[in-house]
Amino acid sequence: MPVVLATDLIIFFLTGLVAYLVLTSRQEGYLRTAWLELRRNRVAMVSMAVLALYGGIALLDSIRWRTPLITGDGKVVTRENGTTVYDPVALSLLDRLLKDTREHTEKTFSAPFATHQYVRETIELEDGTTVRDYPPLKYPRSHWLGTDKVGNDVFFAAMKGIRTGIIIGAGTTIIIIPFAILFGTLAGYFGGVIDDIIQYIYTTLSSIPGVLLIVAFMLIFGTEGYQGGLILDEYLYMKVFVPNDRLFWLCVIMGITSWTDLCRLVRGETLKLREMEYVEAAKSFSVPRIKILYRHITPNLMHLVLITMVLQFSGLVLAEAVLSYIGIGVGPEMGSWGNMINSARLELSREPVVWWNLLGAFIFMFGLVLPANIFGDAIRDALDPRLRMR
Repeated sequence: MPVVLATDLIIFFLTGLVAYLVLTSRQEGYLRTAWLELRRNRVAMVSMAVLALYGGIALLDSIRWRTPLITGDGKVVTRENGTTVYDPVALSLLDRLLKDTREHTEKTFSAPFATHQYVRETIELEDGTTVRDYPPLKYPRSHWLGTDKVGNDVFFAAMKGIRTGIIIGAGTTIIIIPFAILFGTLAGYFGGVIDDIIQYIYTTLSSIPGVLLIVAFMLIFGTEGYQGGLILDEYLYMKVFVPNDRLFWLCVIMGITSWTDLCRLVRGETLKLREMEYVEAAKSFSVPRIKILYRHITPNLMHLVLITMVLQFSGLVLAEAVLSYIGIGVGPEMGSWGNMINSARLELSREPVVWWNLLGAFIFMFGLVLPANIFGDAIRDALDPRLRMR
């Protein structure tokens, strides 16, 4: 039985958008010219490959289904009314592809590629004597980033955090951009009362501390529903869809608190663009205002939107780690780099120090944020006709 979370729709939308852009770039036009320019930048192409790898992993982790429960004699478990009972654990394609990594657990901490446990235990020898030593692992040299306190593979936990990071970064950005462009262009182009109302709205939102607003919102909407882990029947709508997802509500509130800065930039740029000659010429030909905004104002704002989108994406990925660290981010059972950092907080104070949990989160975060910034800068340069002419 397939299971679709509200946040899975974000991944599916991004996948469809990327597929559309790839198909469009093959046709003659503006996107094809930008693509040919982008192909000359080797660093940008490497960054794009890394981002495609992250996106593919997130897509694999967003396709999941539940299997029917099977009794000891091989029969499917059913209720009294004859309906099938499904396993509350919905495994994704990523979980099934990394089955060995997920199921090969140890007793407790083990270092990367280690053969013995990281913590001493009392071991009974064959002659009956007991010693304090490091017991051998059940799966030696198979944990690339070691294991955590309960013996789970750290590499697998970091892989599960990829989907959360992309949803937070891209999903929140999807919410930010329409609000910022709509309100920013309306305020900058029309001015007057409309400008005053929109300025009042985003000034009021900016004056409220973002962390306090996120905490209040998550306490209202994020305490019930799917928190990660088990999927209960009460969470399901039409037996397939899970609308009440804690991660989805986190994207919503972070989008509400983050669109004001971009809106302010868009408003200021619109104030400048509405005085340009081509806009004045469009007015003289009685072109409708909405068409002027759509054809002449908004396309010339996209360089600001693109730069801000890349910066917002990187900042939001890091913000999720901070929010999960202080306990108001994603659920504790959901894969998250913030949860990994939160777990590593106490492990760094023990003796000997357990450092690989923090290292795993840092490597995977760095591998997403840095290529995103490099690729965003390359796209901005490829879309700028002045740089192409130069």
